[in-house]
Amino acid sequence: MKHIFTALLFLALISCGNSDESHTKKASASKTNASGISDFELKNGIGPVKEEVKLGALNQTLVNSGKAVFELNCSACHKTSERYVGPQLDDMLTRRTPTYLMNMMLNPDEMIKKHPEGKKMFAQFLTPMPKQNITLEQARSIVEYIRTVQK
Repeated sequence: MKHIFTALLFLALISCGNSDESHTKKASASKTNASGISDFELKNGIGPVKEEVKLGALNQTLVNSGKAVFELNCSACHKTSERYVGPQLDDMLTRRTPTYLMNMMLNPDEMIKKHPEGKKMFAQFLTPMPKQNITLEQARSIVEYIRTVQK
């Protein structure tokens, strides 16, 4: 009887050990920081852009498209070299990643509710960024335009 109890205890301990699945869950959980969002989201924002956007050579077609979208959707609140209703743009890419900017454009409600930097910006400007209903491609083109107005 003692041997059966020992065997059952041993099997129970083995089955509760570090399987690959529990190790994966622990690894992904460790990537969540104190604010409850992942390290990627802390750096790059919360939203549909889940991979870091890498900027290459300036794409003039995207710049032209981004400028048009910016003038239509963003210029009422953002200016290039001065604080307005929202933050100025001429140093934006030194403060935020392109991915963060795109996620802010595409998911402003969640960003100001959950992201620490989004919360700070809302507290500073006291005006939430409204959802502009732009596409992923339009957000990327606005980032390309913002590149041209950097200090």
